[in-house]
Amino acid sequence: MNLQKFSPWNWFKSENRQSQEATAPAPVSAETPKGLSPFWQMHRELDRWMDNAMRQWGMPAMPEAFASMEGLLKPSVDISEREDEYRISLEVPGVDEKDVKLSIDEHRLLIEGEKRQESTSKEDRYQRVERVYGSFQRVLDLPVDAKVEDIEASFDKGVLTVKVPRDKQAKARRREIPIQGRR
Repeated sequence: MNLQKFSPWNWFKSENRQSQEATAPAPVSAETPKGLSPFWQMHRELDRWMDNAMRQWGMPAMPEAFASMEGLLKPSVDISEREDEYRISLEVPGVDEKDVKLSIDEHRLLIEGEKRQESTSKEDRYQRVERVYGSFQRVLDLPVDAKVEDIEASFDKGVLTVKVPRDKQAKARRREIPIQGRR
């Protein structure tokens, strides 16, 4: 069952499509290890089934879940809907405003940035560093009623806030269609 159809708008269509293409399982080949053929195929089929199940619930597939360990950041996004606007908040602690870039590509909002590591002292000898550094990108598909030309953004204390005004005319395009033959 596809649970996506119950959500009002899928903001992450493009982002999920990109990650699915990047982590798509390889087709099962006839060259499976000898002696493990049925188990090997069952293992691959279970992996594929789990990835599909996790994606349907809006969770990242297993390779995506560990992407941050490879230096790729994926900041959390909060999206709220108001009568006159959508408000998108992205937490990027430790990132400077100058290292964040917003752009529009067709009807998608691209949020890109980079978290940099800077050393302040040569005397420090780290035993362990748990901070993640690298670049990030979030791609949000904007709803039909978004006024792309009037988008505003602000940055305060590591939180990027994007305000996307709503077009009241676009919302009014929905109408009920009478069904013929009702008596």
